[in-house]
Amino acid sequence: MQRIAFRLRVKEDRLEEYKAIHQEVWPELLADMRAASIRNYSIFARGPELFGYLECDDWEAASAALSESDANRRWQARMRDYLATPVDPDKPEPLERLEQVFLME
Repeated sequence: MQRIAFRLRVKEDRLEEYKAIHQEVWPELLADMRAASIRNYSIFARGPELFGYLECDDWEAASAALSESDANRRWQARMRDYLATPVDPDKPEPLERLEQVFLME
């Protein structure tokens, strides 16, 4: 299992909308993420700064699967209006990942 952490920045004037949209993530997107082995996925906010965390079996394979997902492409296109940090689902590494420096299980 891999633990993936990343950071993003939402446009300050769109933060509340961003939060509201994430209360109703499309079922087909959630299904595609689960099919790609993504689980335990959370996004946290401190003002416009976002921190995401997820677990998956293989991040490269999960990213490749999501790049083929129509639901993910539509979701990412929608998020472009909200994010100050660009996310390109066509890139091999679409997120600004963080390095894990400590783990306590």
